[in-house]
Amino acid sequence: MKIAVPADEKSLDLGVCPSFGRAPYFLIYDTETNESKFIDNSAAASQGGAGVKAAQTIIDSKADALLTPRCGENAAVAIKAANIKIYKTIDGSIMDNINALVEGKLSELVDIHPGFHGHQGGK
Repeated sequence: MKIAVPADEKSLDLGVCPSFGRAPYFLIYDTETNESKFIDNSAAASQGGAGVKAAQTIIDSKADALLTPRCGENAAVAIKAANIKIYKTIDGSIMDNINALVEGKLSELVDIHPGFHGHQGGK
């Protein structure tokens, strides 16, 4: 399974970035090979629509799951349309969250917010 996680820095030992659309990076982690790859989020500096642009990055990465503390409605619709499940993160590092997903301890993210349409940040 390929898992995508928003990250502030290129480290598995730090926490998950609180902002999905404006995260500087996304980790793509393959649970079968234990390979991790950080990719730049080109949407982070967007004037608007960062969540949808970030969602496209996740879709293009061929992820099976997204781990994030929150997600805007437009991004969530795009991600779910690509058959990618969205899970709510817990306190802890990125690796803690990946392990929690593998162990079946994360729940699906159901609290989808309307988005920050036109607002910078969102952290």
